[in-house]
Amino acid sequence: MEKIVECVPNFSEGKDKSIINAIAAAIESVEGVKLLNVDPGEDFNRTVYTFVGEPKPVLEAAFQAAKIGISLIDMRFHKGEHARMGALDVMPFIPISGVTIKDCVELSKNFGKRIAEKLGVPVFLYAESASKPERIRLPDIRKGEYEALEEKFKDPSFIPDFGKAIFVPKSGATATGARDILIAYNVNLDTSDKTIASEISGKIRTSGVIKKNEKGEKILGPDGEAVRIPGRFEGVQAGGMMYNENIAQVSTNLLNYRKVNLHDVYEAIIEEAKKFNVMVTGSEIVGLVPKKSLVLAGEFYAKKEKKSITDELELVNLAIDKFGLSQLYQFKPEEKVIEYMVEETGPLASMKIKDFLSELASKSPAPGGGSVAALSGALGAALTSMVANLTIGKEKYIDVEGYMKEVLKNSEILRKKLTDLIDKDTQAFNDVMAAFRLPKETEVQKSKRSDAIQKGYKTATKIPLETAKTCMQILDVAKIVAEKGNKNSITDAGVSALMAQSGVESAILNVKINLGSINDKSFVDKTINEIDNLHIQTAERVEYIIKLVSKNM
Repeated sequence: MEKIVECVPNFSEGKDKSIINAIAAAIESVEGVKLLNVDPGEDFNRTVYTFVGEPKPVLEAAFQAAKIGISLIDMRFHKGEHARMGALDVMPFIPISGVTIKDCVELSKNFGKRIAEKLGVPVFLYAESASKPERIRLPDIRKGEYEALEEKFKDPSFIPDFGKAIFVPKSGATATGARDILIAYNVNLDTSDKTIASEISGKIRTSGVIKKNEKGEKILGPDGEAVRIPGRFEGVQAGGMMYNENIAQVSTNLLNYRKVNLHDVYEAIIEEAKKFNVMVTGSEIVGLVPKKSLVLAGEFYAKKEKKSITDELELVNLAIDKFGLSQLYQFKPEEKVIEYMVEETGPLASMKIKDFLSELASKSPAPGGGSVAALSGALGAALTSMVANLTIGKEKYIDVEGYMKEVLKNSEILRKKLTDLIDKDTQAFNDVMAAFRLPKETEVQKSKRSDAIQKGYKTATKIPLETAKTCMQILDVAKIVAEKGNKNSITDAGVSALMAQSGVESAILNVKINLGSINDKSFVDKTINEIDNLHIQTAERVEYIIKLVSKNM
């Protein structure tokens, strides 16, 4: 997706699974939209849906979800702990990438107009879409909730932006608007004293703290309201909480990460915590996070450490490491970063194992050995990651934790690259076959066909060569986990090395078979030299790792 909009509607139903599932099905029925999460709450009697897509499909999915939800939910019988004013309580549109907040304002207006006209629901615009200053905040619109709507509609100032100022008992009213993404981010402290987390929160949040005199009494302003000392950041909400009985957290919401990002808050909390002789030990992201936020943080730390890093994945991994996002539980980017969740994996890599094996066993010549070579390497990388994860956080291996975190970062980069190569290899083969099917009636056609075939064979050579090189890099990280990793998993380090070796040697075979059809002697000679070196280096590294594993079993 070139343009990504996130939509997070809140429906006033958290108990009836048939209704919850029907709304989810309506969202998923729209092509080009991906439903990322469904979060029902029985006490709140409310379900939050998260879906993404390009603007037009997202707008359609929002309408289809509203249509189903409003038809099935009856507010006359609704009770719940969470504030609400309608069956569809709120439908926010959030820019993620390739779109602006203005684009999302237009989406919200189109949505509001459509459901008011088609579904007969009064709609109010809020946040960046608000038509009046007093409607920017959702709680201001929702004051008194559903139960107050009938009386509020009698007030001439409470005219909806779309639809009539008429109370609809079954569906209530809806709010829609554009807002920036909210990042829920908690920073961990090595203390069990919640008051420290609360005091730090007061220092960093926008609202700050109430000003007091020498006696500890509130200082009131001319308007009779308590005077506040503003906090360090704009667009930051914060409070102290406990993760468990031993870990206090500064719990924050970042309302505009482009102005105040994760690293700004994290570094400020480190600074404030030192004043209490407390250390920051890590952090957690609750819910999802846009990739750009982690990239910006990675760029900050790369500059701070004078590292030259331009690759986005490396920057993301650097941020994950610096924030200690895996301290409490493993942080999986593919399950937390919005863009990674949206990314479409190739058709082969996304197959179930049994389906891939069936496809592999069929009479179709692709997928074949090249894709299997990439899969073999990906398995090896995954095993190395596993050993690193089983080492990180263990007191016995605290001295090597830094090595293991670096290994984990690198092995995950290699795993992703090899996963992509599973499909790239098959596509390269298909391109060669397509070149052979080109017409050859005239001399011009024959020449074009010949050129396309040669180009196809070179690509079909370069892909498995890239696979072989990537598989060999796994041996560098497998060596570290074999030497320093959790000894209970040392055989897994050995299997990782063997799978990587299988990937290298299998990919080399695919390189060799294509070289025989290439006329460019210089290209052929250069490639042969590369694969000879790969073969020698791989054998040496695997021999070392297997000896080490055998010795320590």
